[in-house]
Amino acid sequence: MDILERFITLWVVIDPIGTIPVFIAVTAGMATAARRSTALLATIVSAAVLLFFLVFGQLLIDALGISLLSFQVAGGIILFMFALTMIFGDSKQESDKRSVEQDADLPDDSRPSPAIFPLAVPSLASPGAMLAIVLLTDNNHFAVTDQIVTAAVMMAVLAVAYLFMLLAEPIIRLIGNSGAAIVSRVMGMILASVAADAVLSAFVEIMSTGSL
Repeated sequence: MDILERFITLWVVIDPIGTIPVFIAVTAGMATAARRSTALLATIVSAAVLLFFLVFGQLLIDALGISLLSFQVAGGIILFMFALTMIFGDSKQESDKRSVEQDADLPDDSRPSPAIFPLAVPSLASPGAMLAIVLLTDNNHFAVTDQIVTAAVMMAVLAVAYLFMLLAEPIIRLIGNSGAAIVSRVMGMILASVAADAVLSAFVEIMSTGSL
């Protein structure tokens, strides 16, 4: 898998553009300095979560005795279902805004920081991103150098997401909510193709080796 394919996969599952309207919604009324610190904290937390899955994700799978090919099939199916929600369901910003509205009913001392929820998890470090990062760092298919490259690509995508959050208002004025929804659905189609390829590749290897 080349760098471009890794970048596209991580770009789709992290979805920096889809995070922009969510960021605007949860930081409405904040001062400029508070908005910047929220964007930075969300980026740091999401990076920590995804790095955890990059380093320990396969160890947890091995400890549970789960075959990586089985995980690849399951992960591919889940990524495909995630892609279908991007294409046919509510856009990312609509679903995450709904979570924000539900969270608004909680007492002030019970609300998590908006940088952690919903920005870091599940907007940036989404379940799809967690699965994708494990599949992209499979020890049986990728050398340590490849995994380091994947980590660097992931950090680059998160850095772009951070930049987009800082530039959220000008970007949303430029493309509008409808434009963001269109981009999200196109990314969903790309993710569906990547997920299907992961499942088919796993089945081909299962058939060629005759075992999981």
